[in-house]
Amino acid sequence: MFEKVNPKHPDKIADRIAGAIVDLAYKNQKNPRIAVEVLIGHGKCHVIAETSVYLDKKDVIHIVRRIAGKVYVDYTEVPQDKHLADNQEEKIRCGDNGIFKGVPLTKEQKSLSTIARNLYSRFHSDGKYILDNEKLVICQSNAKNYELHRLFPKAIINPLGEWTGGTDVDTGATNRKLGSDMADSVTGGGLHGKDLSKADVSVNIYCFLKAQATNQVVELSCAIGDEYIDNRPYEEIVEIAREFIHDLGGFEKFAEWGLF
Repeated sequence: MFEKVNPKHPDKIADRIAGAIVDLAYKNQKNPRIAVEVLIGHGKCHVIAETSVYLDKKDVIHIVRRIAGKVYVDYTEVPQDKHLADNQEEKIRCGDNGIFKGVPLTKEQKSLSTIARNLYSRFHSDGKYILDNEKLVICQSNAKNYELHRLFPKAIINPLGEWTGGTDVDTGATNRKLGSDMADSVTGGGLHGKDLSKADVSVNIYCFLKAQATNQVVELSCAIGDEYIDNRPYEEIVEIAREFIHDLGGFEKFAEWGLF
């Protein structure tokens, strides 16, 4: 049993905004320290950034409106906590405490991800999808039910009827759709809106990739300040995550679908 949402789901809009702000920080600084939280809905977007690099509010507003449309933007920017900043002063160390579990993807999870991506390419609007063995549930906004039934004759289509979706129907918040982003993998934190020094980003990516490569469950934990994880320098794990994010096209693109 598995659920997937697409990039226009309100929670993913929040993730994408947070990711785009992290992309902006990386444009301004090689290794920024930043954590971004976003709450959006009903014409308003609240953004809080704890950051080592100054971000122009005009740029943040541009990001929000590019992704979410014309909404009111409330932006708060504060410096990163001194203790957290000092932890990264001399070298890249683990930036958080955490537990992480990478799990190989199942055929069901890969199949639903493909269905979600294909529907998004066709309708490009808010959608949520569930696959439970032979049971497929499709909630796709701004689509005619007869059209969806023609594509998936055996699926349960829009149980409450045709709908419009988006942030005027539901609010969105960062890291609220980790099940969609990670499948059976487990984390104590969140994937989105954070720089690569944060274990919630780098160690999650590392565990997921190692699980797919070995077809084995990978379980790791870390404490803030750790210089080695899984018998590897933390800096190596950061670089593995950096390459993964780079290949996707950045943190905003990573936020669209998560790890797969």
